[in-house]
Amino acid sequence: MTDALDGEDLATWSTLATVLEWLPPALDAQLQRDAELTHFEYGILFALATAPDRTLRMSVLAGFANSSLSRLSRAVLRLEKRGWVARTPDPSDGRSTLAALTESGLERYELASPGHAETVRRLVLDTLTRAQARQLREISRRISSAIRDEEGWQPPLP
Repeated sequence: MTDALDGEDLATWSTLATVLEWLPPALDAQLQRDAELTHFEYGILFALATAPDRTLRMSVLAGFANSSLSRLSRAVLRLEKRGWVARTPDPSDGRSTLAALTESGLERYELASPGHAETVRRLVLDTLTRAQARQLREISRRISSAIRDEEGWQPPLP
């Protein structure tokens, strides 16, 4: 098979694939233990916490979460049942639904954030030099743009 990955290509890909498999469960485990959230649910709370008026259209939130509307709706329903998110019809467009972070949801987000940040630092950022972290950010952007043309959510750079 001449098209098979081998040598450095295989080593690079298998290392990245391992990170892609191992990192999400590690993030989930910490968030579940400390805040009763999955990483996906934390991302929803983060997006709402940083949005104007802590409110987004579900379709916009789905874009931020790189999620289908149905997957997002199931997750938001779980958060709604806990009192952390509230959904209402969009008054400017009755076909759309707004998701808003409640005060209780903001408290949950604030409870979860320090432990999540510590876990991200411990597992990812602290293992890299500043130069390597910048390289990882650029590499991740390049891979992301190869996967899809439109840009997803990007945090502001310092």
